[in-house]
Amino acid sequence: MSGDVIGVDEVGRGPLAGPVVTCAVLWPAECDIEGLVDSKKLSAKRRLALEPIILDQASAVSFGRAEVEEIDRLNILQATLLAMQRAVDGLGVQDAPILIDGNRVPVGLQGRATAVVGGDGSIPAISAASILAKVARDREMMALAEQYPGYGLELHAGYPTKAHLAALDQLGVSAIHRRSFGPVRKRLEQP
Repeated sequence: MSGDVIGVDEVGRGPLAGPVVTCAVLWPAECDIEGLVDSKKLSAKRRLALEPIILDQASAVSFGRAEVEEIDRLNILQATLLAMQRAVDGLGVQDAPILIDGNRVPVGLQGRATAVVGGDGSIPAISAASILAKVARDREMMALAEQYPGYGLELHAGYPTKAHLAALDQLGVSAIHRRSFGPVRKRLEQP
């Protein structure tokens, strides 16, 4: 396993609805997949094309998540760090260096992990985790769009677009909306 690293990233910190999803990927040192960059810089079609290639090349993959209730209780940062910890724990790997996109390391990974600002665009293991997390969360939001029609979740994945805010005004707050987020809380406080 020498040279292998664990890349970790999250998707879904900014949306008003749905979970935050993280992914940890055990990445072989010799692995080289062309086109790995931050998932936000790729089209949905390109992310879907890369998903099976990443899954084939990665030594192991694990997903973590924090649900809406956890986000509202802990705050989005702490919920994201918890989801990252869950993803890494799910790999069951103790001896590979952990590289996390961003500027924070979950408490349980301190001493083992390094935060890398912009890592999703510069470190293939983190890019791979970013892509897999994005594909997984987008799939989930498509399914939630069927359960909660009218909000347009299939189009904006829960992000605060004009259409989503208008749907909140028209339909009200659903069970999958983050009540601690300003635009949702504001609507709950209206008479």
